Order: sequence, then structure tokens, then C-alpha cells
Amino acid sequence: MGIYTFSPKIPFPMNVVDLFAGAGGFARGFELEGFRVIVAVENFKPVAETYKANFPNAEVIVRDVKLVTGREIERMCGDVEVLIGSPPCEPFTSANAGRMRRPEDRLYVDKRGQLTLHFIRLLKELRPKVFVMENVPKILELRGALEREFRKAGYDVHFNVLKAEDFGNPSRRTRVFVSNVRIKPERVRRRVRVIDAIGDLPEPDGSIPNHEMTKIPKSKLERVRRLKWGQSLVRFEGAGRVCTNFVRLHPYKLAPTVMGKARFIHPFEDRLLTVREHARLMGFPDDHVFLGGKNVQYDMVGEAVPVPLARAIASFLKKTI
Repeated sequence: MGIYTFSPKIPFPMNVVDLFAGAGGFARGFELEGFRVIVAVENFKPVAETYKANFPNAEVIVRDVKLVTGREIERMCGDVEVLIGSPPCEPFTSANAGRMRRPEDRLYVDKRGQLTLHFIRLLKELRPKVFVMENVPKILELRGALEREFRKAGYDVHFNVLKAEDFGNPSRRTRVFVSNVRIKPERVRRRVRVIDAIGDLPEPDGSIPNHEMTKIPKSKLERVRRLKWGQSLVRFEGAGRVCTNFVRLHPYKLAPTVMGKARFIHPFEDRLLTVREHARLMGFPDDHVFLGGKNVQYDMVGEAVPVPLARAIASFLKKTI
């Protein structure tokens, strides 16, 4: 099988298939740039329902990706022009103290790591013109193995390391985007601060979707009141680094990385940020809703590709095309 090259004659708008779709941060960025999101694969039902609520025109396959075939996807949408996806990062991230010691075991032995190979399998079956796969920087420890696997699927690859804050995201996040195109989006001139992202929101009364009060337990409230900007209620050693949680955000700086289990204290109020405020820190528009229980909602936001970063990538691909 030959190597698929990037053609400058690709028509626009283009059809997008989204694997390991999550709440749709990656897809939202592409949609905002005029791409058509037509099929998504997400096996966790509450998350799949969230995706469907935000992309009503997309077919959402609620099933383990190992049981999904390229032929099934093609029956739904015909030719696939763009394939995107975010396989689980837990096998690769240094934040996982229990990850396998040998890097290649994380890909070939760890069952969650093997899901990355299923992204590559579907890539081979679907043969899109463009693909972009997102993961944590530590996946670069598997660069050689990934190059071999993608080449077996018919693609040469580039490893694009991008910082979300360079493209207008209010929180920090560095990710690797593996693709068959070298991706170099234009950076923003001015970074977006916490106050810029959440400063105009009203009190959390539910008038905006997912903007309901999340109270701090009374046992922690007095300690929270004493926190200054940038200080945290929880601080511990983990995976060779200092980890923090319940950070009081500095209003005039970037927010730390938003993660599923992360919770932030409002800069000026003694309360936790709402799910909507977390979503604002990841660049989600307010009409992007999150369903399910409150913890599931926080997880969905923290596990997403930041929308401004996804949009910058989509914009670059559109201009390149």
C-alpha cells in the first residue's frame, strides 16, 4: 500500500469522523471552521448523549471502538475526508504513577494503550485524506513505534507539539497532534486570562447551562477563605512532580491545566468554579451543554481538546487545503 499524500485539491467543506469523541471539544473547533462532523464513536453513554445533544446532525456510535469497522462508518457517511480522535492518554502520561515501565508495553500490552492501535486500524480502513490524533506529550516516547504503525497503515506522520494557550485558550495545556500534515497554526498576539474568560458570567443561578453553584464543604471553607491567588488547598508529590488541586485562580493570569478531577476556587468568591466556568477555561461556547452527573460533567470538560486549539488546527488545515 502506498503512502497517502496531502492533496491541495480537496473540496470544502469536508466530512469529519471523530473517534474517542468525548464531549466534542475537538469536533467543535472543526465545526466552527465550517467542517461537517458526520460520525462520532464514543462508548460511554452519558458522554455520547452529550455529544449528540451538541452535534444533532452527527451519527453517534455508542460502542467500544474495537467493535467498530471502517465499513460500518463508510455506510453512514460515504468517503471520509478528515479523521480526528483522542485515544486515552492514561497509559502514556507521567501523571499515571502506575503506567507500564517499558514505553512500548504502554502501546502493545496495556489494554487502554492498545486503543491507539485501533485508531490506526480505522485510519487504514477509512483512508482519509487528512487525519489528526491528539494525545499527551509523553506519547513521544513511542515515536519510533508509532511511525512504524502509521506507515503500515499507509501514512507518513508528523508530531506537532502545540500549547493551547498560544491559540487563545485561557488555561494551559500542551498536547501532541500526530498527523499526516505538518500543523503550524498562527498564534494569537494576546493571551486570554481567567478574568477575560469568566469575568462576565453572572452569579451561578442556572440561567446559563451548567452554571449552577457547587458548594465547598464546611470543613474546608475556612481554609479556602485564607487562600490567596495561585495558592491551593491540596498539594502533594505525584509522579515525580508537585501536584495541586483546589487552586484559587489568579484572575490576571492563565489558569492551570483543566483536568477531569481538577477543581478551582473562584478568584473573588469563596466557591468552586461551576462546570460552565471550567468550560469557559477550555474555550467552549455557552451553548455547548454537558449532560449527566456533576462529576461526569467536570470530567468531560477536563478531558476535552480545548476548543480554541482545535479551531486553530482546523483553520490551518482549511487554509492549507
